[in-house]
Amino acid sequence: MRARWASLTVTDTLRNVEAQPDDVFDTALFDDVALVLQSALSGDGDGVVKAFDKATTRSGVVGAYEIAWGLAGATVGEDLALGPWRLDFPGIDEATYDKRWVARFLSAYANADEPTAEALFGAAIADGKLPQCLMTLAGSAIATLRRRL
Repeated sequence: MRARWASLTVTDTLRNVEAQPDDVFDTALFDDVALVLQSALSGDGDGVVKAFDKATTRSGVVGAYEIAWGLAGATVGEDLALGPWRLDFPGIDEATYDKRWVARFLSAYANADEPTAEALFGAAIADGKLPQCLMTLAGSAIATLRRRL
């Protein structure tokens, strides 16, 4: 299955999407993140792709980015003291592209560094690696949530 978000290009910038009213966007985003987590938890890769497709259809690349940011929040957790943070990922230099991307994206989230997160997102689009990165991020969120239980 080829997802719409798999074909996003660098020209689909994060700033080019018209803003949604906050209450509509927040509800839709919450539902999208929940659907990604439910699908990933059940091992339904197609469900993860469909959730990202739905958000991308509604909001363009911003929809996929917002889900990714929400997944990073679920992974890092709510009780994060203000940083700067340096997250330790042993062996990260030898990891695959998607795992390095997730580690850097989570670090950006932990440091509330949206410009870096946006740059990472754009780089993954440009490199044609966004789908793998988003799937790995969803898997990482689920693995972290399972460890917390």
